[in-house]
Amino acid sequence: MQTLKQYVESNYHKSLGECSKEEVYVALLHYTKEKSAALPLNEGKKKVYYISAEFLIGKLLSNNLINLGIYDEVKEELEAEGHTLAEIEEIELEPSLGNGGLGRLAACFLDSIATLGLAGDGVGLNYHFGLFEQKFKDNQQNAVPNNWLTPDSWLVPTSVSYEVPFANFTLKSKMFNIDVLGYEQSHKNQLHLFDVDTIDESLVHDDSIAFDKTKIAENLTLFLYPDDSDEQGELLRIYQQYFMVSNGAQLLLDEAVAKGSNLHDLAEYATVQINDTHPSMVIPELIRLLGERGIEFDEAVEIVRSMTAYTNHTILAEALEKWPLHYLEQVVPHLVPIIKELDARVRAQFDDASVAIIDEHNRVHMANMDIHYGYSVNGVAALHTEILKQSELKNFYEIYPEKFNNKTNGITFRRWLLHANPELAKLLDRTIGKEYRHDATKLEALKAHTHDLEFQEALKGIKRNNKLRLKHFLQEHQGVTVKEDSIFDVQIKRMHEYKRQQMNALYVIYKYLDIKNGNIPAKPITIIFGGKAAPAYVIAQDIIHLILCLSELIANDPEVSPHLQVVMVENYNVTAATHLIPAADISEQISLASKEASGTGNMKFMLNGALTLGTLDGANVEIHELVGDENIYVFGEDSDTVIKHYENSDYHSHSYYEREAIRPLVDFIVSDALVSLGNRERLERLFNELINKDWFMTLLDLEDYIQTKERMLVDYHDRENWIAKVITNIAMAGFFSSDRTIEDYNRDIWKLN
Repeated sequence: MQTLKQYVESNYHKSLGECSKEEVYVALLHYTKEKSAALPLNEGKKKVYYISAEFLIGKLLSNNLINLGIYDEVKEELEAEGHTLAEIEEIELEPSLGNGGLGRLAACFLDSIATLGLAGDGVGLNYHFGLFEQKFKDNQQNAVPNNWLTPDSWLVPTSVSYEVPFANFTLKSKMFNIDVLGYEQSHKNQLHLFDVDTIDESLVHDDSIAFDKTKIAENLTLFLYPDDSDEQGELLRIYQQYFMVSNGAQLLLDEAVAKGSNLHDLAEYATVQINDTHPSMVIPELIRLLGERGIEFDEAVEIVRSMTAYTNHTILAEALEKWPLHYLEQVVPHLVPIIKELDARVRAQFDDASVAIIDEHNRVHMANMDIHYGYSVNGVAALHTEILKQSELKNFYEIYPEKFNNKTNGITFRRWLLHANPELAKLLDRTIGKEYRHDATKLEALKAHTHDLEFQEALKGIKRNNKLRLKHFLQEHQGVTVKEDSIFDVQIKRMHEYKRQQMNALYVIYKYLDIKNGNIPAKPITIIFGGKAAPAYVIAQDIIHLILCLSELIANDPEVSPHLQVVMVENYNVTAATHLIPAADISEQISLASKEASGTGNMKFMLNGALTLGTLDGANVEIHELVGDENIYVFGEDSDTVIKHYENSDYHSHSYYEREAIRPLVDFIVSDALVSLGNRERLERLFNELINKDWFMTLLDLEDYIQTKERMLVDYHDRENWIAKVITNIAMAGFFSSDRTIEDYNRDIWKLN
């Protein structure tokens, strides 16, 4: 097999050293694609189709080089010719196919399915502009198109095409593949992304994500999660979702038949994992397609019930989709009789109206359909699954206790250690060997080194180097300079009130006022935020505005700026995360208990040597159980208490606002100092939201949060004990490998050959 140097010379007729960085990138892209193209697919009688609206796969170059086992070889070849892999990787654009944890989880799962040698592919859409690119102007989020698709990309066009029927027209699809490589595996899987040839990117202007939502053939795959604050936006989402599942279902049927299925035995050849409610229409669509191919309705229902499984990612009402029936009649009228019949069968069997598919307002509850007409329902962390069983989906659990199971989320260690933190990976290799790369539980051997001073010193050096790397990244990408010798406190996730970035912002105000009062911290503190707010989510955008105003206020205050800095990372994505997570000291996981299904950022920070500051929510509960009280910083009310507050409607934020420790912090949001830097309407709206509503109980936990973070900052200065906590966290992170999660899915749900 050719080396990269030989490949460049034979294909480009010049030496590697003579190529520009851009030329090297294109050559390396095609070199890697050719190597992956040569790998055979993972085969098996039965295959899982993981259907998801999001796949946040991140840059693929280094990840693919690592998984192919040629990363070090290519790195050395490039360096010998005057290039660095880091510089080449900078040129790569990140595929904009996802937003938050849902999409990142899907990407990790595909990696692990391939690494475990299982037959399983992803199915999604090829969004031309992704979610959007976030730009800051006037201390506010501006959303512009994310032009990530270039002529040279990881996409591989195929000849696979399907006709997808809608009410008044039919669209013809085109399938693109991205190879999914397992770690040091001889076979691969694929991510199938469907698109339409009629797409018209000129509908979108460079400085806006607005477009004509009525031209479905031209706009269908322009954006992930188009603004659904109006009827046209909601209808477009239904068009997208149906286009995704119809293509996936037709592909599944074709592949099963090609392998010998007679369709009556389809469940022996295929299983579908519905990732959140976006792909739910795959259930009636499969029933429809089986009917077209000669299967009687009753049998089609049972076949589909025995081959579809549903992952619930949230208890938030707005994320459990409920589509008005008349919307479905406008977009997919051919599915409506099927959905009505499925609902009628449920109503004939159960008197409880809460488990019906179509409610009294003629809304179709997608999750209800998934639960009745699938064979598995799983939550994504132990606490989340218990809340589903005992509270949010209790009526369903009482009907189908055998369907419910937990699959705690995981992360792919190759991406988040070998790629994001190679220096730490090499230290682990030297200290405990390389077995952890295949079996993450082997990290537990690190516990023997908890108080090993030489190992501790090595870890400190790596953390400082990662801070310098982040400093360089922020300077290059945002013109912001951070202090590498400060404590890095990081909260990076989708902007949402339940994740409580606003509580962290109130801590910033607390710390600002404290420093103004002469209480100088022993070490500077850098508080870093990153995340996008949905275009229609006004309060989330207001929170970003508050953070950006605070950042400017502090930067311009000579009394405070030497001791406190606030940074909001622009256009936060996987690439930014690979710089932020290895540099972090404090991992902010501060969602309101009971609201975060799992989280995966908490796992990545843990693995990379940050300590968790968090509520007992999602997978924080399992982190707490693994590392023990002394190695995590827990605050806030527990999930039972929070759920009771909701049930009794007895949380009133104004009574907390009146507290002496809280009022000055909340009032500062509308102070002259901040209003002079910002938009009065935005700041006043957020202020009023906190004191009059505060649906996610920011003020309930605020004082405990401040006290716990202050204790954490004091503990940081006991370096030996702090690093001992860090080592314990890394040692116990192995449970959160997505390889383990996928082994659980396969053992309990998919049962692949």
